[in-house]
Amino acid sequence: MEAGLEVLPPYDVWQPRPKFQDRVWLHVLLFVLTVGTTWLVGGLAYSATILAILGCHEMGHYFACRYYDVDASLPYFLPVPITLTGTLGAFIRIREPIRTKRMLFDIGIAGPIAGFLVAVPALFAGVAWSRVTPIGHEEGLWLGEPLLVKLASRLFWGPMPDGYTLLLHPVGFAAWFGLLATALNLFPIGQLDGGHISYAVLGRRSTYVTVAMIGVTLGLSYLSASWVVWTVLMIGMLFTFGPRHPRTIDEDVPLDRTRLVLAVFAVAMFALCFTPAPIERLINR
Repeated sequence: MEAGLEVLPPYDVWQPRPKFQDRVWLHVLLFVLTVGTTWLVGGLAYSATILAILGCHEMGHYFACRYYDVDASLPYFLPVPITLTGTLGAFIRIREPIRTKRMLFDIGIAGPIAGFLVAVPALFAGVAWSRVTPIGHEEGLWLGEPLLVKLASRLFWGPMPDGYTLLLHPVGFAAWFGLLATALNLFPIGQLDGGHISYAVLGRRSTYVTVAMIGVTLGLSYLSASWVVWTVLMIGMLFTFGPRHPRTIDEDVPLDRTRLVLAVFAVAMFALCFTPAPIERLINR
């Protein structure tokens, strides 16, 4: 055997796995089904608005992954015709580790910002197209009002008279759901967008934030039953993946000032989109 020579396997064995390879037909099918289920529950205006918000959120993540050459899937939309919203949202799969905190932060925050930039004008338009109506005496659902919804309602309709409520236009309802989805994703827990941002800013100390936020979700579940499913899902995620965020190679390197400012903006987005009681059932009001 000659020294200095290395025998390599055939090219098709050792070549790197191609990135960004998807079963496009599956993503298209799920999208078309979600168009159908959201149209069914809320009409065309609702369907177009909610798909724009969810789609931009996920494509924000996707294009950030493409920028950093981090292998990720196209968005998977989740059609559910029997729910109030016609969908459980959308997600992408990131199929390789994210190496640095800067990459993690940018990928994590790109989705909420992209969705928020679509949801805000949709909300103001939807509230403007809504109408004030007397509160009925039949059973129904009451939607909690995030700060941004309260601001838009006050801007267009002023103080709400006693015994009246704002009946949201389908575009407004889609924006409301988009804000709720943004708030849920920005919870600083585990593998959520907020968890990525928290880890990028705080490093290993983000584990304490994750544990504390689980306590917050338990408290919210006591306040409103609409948080119970979310809390169970978060606890299940922690049992599956553990409370510690996967480490990056630069865990102890602080983020730059620009990204720290964006982290503050993420906290502001969460505050504007959050409501402590998203959905409540009203009886004989």
